Amino acid sequence: MIYHQIPHTDLKVSKICLGTMTYGEQNTEAEAHEQLDYAVAQGINFIDAAEMYPVPPRPETQGRTETYIGSWLAQRGKRDDLIIATKVAGPSSRGVDHIRPDMRLTRASILSAIDTSLARLQTDYVDLYQIHWPGRSANFFGSLNYVHGEDPHDVPMEETLSALGELVKAGKVRYIGLSNETPWGVMRFLQLADKLGLPRVATIQNPYNLLNRTFEVGLAEVAHREGVELLAYSPLAFGMLTGKYLHGERPAGARLSLYSRFSRYFKAQGEKATEAYVALAQAHGLSPAQLALAYVNTRPFVASNIIGATQMAQLRENVASLDVTLSDTLLAELEAIHELYPNPCP
Repeated sequence: MIYHQIPHTDLKVSKICLGTMTYGEQNTEAEAHEQLDYAVAQGINFIDAAEMYPVPPRPETQGRTETYIGSWLAQRGKRDDLIIATKVAGPSSRGVDHIRPDMRLTRASILSAIDTSLARLQTDYVDLYQIHWPGRSANFFGSLNYVHGEDPHDVPMEETLSALGELVKAGKVRYIGLSNETPWGVMRFLQLADKLGLPRVATIQNPYNLLNRTFEVGLAEVAHREGVELLAYSPLAFGMLTGKYLHGERPAGARLSLYSRFSRYFKAQGEKATEAYVALAQAHGLSPAQLALAYVNTRPFVASNIIGATQMAQLRENVASLDVTLSDTLLAELEAIHELYPNPCP
C-alpha cells in the first residue's frame, strides 16, 4: 500500500480509500464486514462514509452505512489504527429531509448530526468530518451554467465553520473537509478560518474520473497552492468506465441497472469516450477499471482515491490498481482521447 500525508494535518492516509455508500442497500452487514476486513488486510487505513448513506437515500435505510461500520469497529477493537471520515448532509432540496427537520448547515444541525453519526459509528471521534455539499446555490452534482439567486437554505459560512470549530475543540472531530465544493467555496472557507482563528479545511471530496476532469479547471490549483487536496470520488464514473454498460448493456444487479437516478454518465459523448478508453485498456493488456483507477492514482493533486464495490472480486481488482504503472506513451494516449472528448460527463 502507498500512503500519503495530507498537508496541514497528521493524517497519513492510504492512497486507496474504501468508499461505503452501498452498505445497507446493495451490501448486507456481513458483506460490508467482509469488505472492511479485506481492505484493512491490504493496508487500507482510510474509510469514508456519510450520514446520508446508503445511496440512493431513503428514510428506511438512512444511517445503515455508519451502523455497519460501527458494528465492525466494535468487533475489531483497533479504532486508532484507522482514519474514519463521514459527512453532514446539506439542505433538504437534495431530497434528504427525512434526516432532520432542518437540513440547513446551521450550528444546531451540525451539532446534532455529529452526535448521531458518532453513536452509529460506535466511536467518540471521527478523523475527518466533511460538509457533503454546499448550503448555497452553486454548481455541483453535475450542474453547469451558474445562475446566481437567493437561496432559502443558505446559512452564513461563519456559522457553519464556527460549529465545525466547536466539534474540533470538543475532540469529536480531528479535521474538517468539504465535498462537492467550488473554487470560490474552498477559498472562502480558508479565508474565514484565517480571519476568525477557526479550523482550516483539510480536504475536498469531489468527483474525478476520465469522463469528468473538471476538478482540473480551477480546483487543482487550489489543491496545489493551498494544500487542500482531492479525495476523488466516482473514479470509475459509477462503473461506466469498466465498459459493462456500453451498447445498452445493463448487467443484473449493477448500480446503474437498479437505479435510474444515476444517469449522469449516460451521455452520448460519454459513451463514445468510454468506448475509446476501454479499447485503449484492452490494447495495453489492462482491465478498463484498472486503467481508469491507475490514472486517478497518478494525479499529483489526489490525496486518496475513493473506491467502492458491491462484489469482492470488484474490490480486489480495484485495490490492485495500485500495482499498475502507466507509461508515458499510455498517458499520452489517454490525453489524446480526453482532447477528443473533453469532460463529456461533468
